[in-house]
Amino acid sequence: MNTKHLKLFIGSIVLLLAISCKVAPEAIEYGKDQCSFCKMNIVDQTHSAQLVTAKGKQFKFDAIECMVNYLDQNSEEKIAILLVADYANPGEMTEAETATFLISKAIKSPMGANLSAFSVKNTAEEFQQKHSGEIFTWELLKQQLSDK
Repeated sequence: MNTKHLKLFIGSIVLLLAISCKVAPEAIEYGKDQCSFCKMNIVDQTHSAQLVTAKGKQFKFDAIECMVNYLDQNSEEKIAILLVADYANPGEMTEAETATFLISKAIKSPMGANLSAFSVKNTAEEFQQKHSGEIFTWELLKQQLSDK
């Protein structure tokens, strides 16, 4: 193999490795993907969640509480990305750490925790006024759910 072909071959291998190690969320295929925690099909675009490890491994959830429960049981995972569905904008995801969460019996979620996330705190407060319930930050939500 001559030097030109060797450089091309090595360049191709490096490019493939760089592409395969990309740490980014994959789109949830609603109706096809299964929850990594409870194994139910993910169909609800207003309550889903997603976790991506530092190595790029994808975990998709049908409900935010499934992701929180998964994190409780797998705390050794190095997390790169945590996303939750924005209830006010179905199909859109927002970062879990900056989202505002509402637990309201008037808004049912797939696993029964009545838990929804919002990318904007004011929107969560508007839903709280309309449907009642309690507002949480990500850290307070994890504490609330782990206390049960």
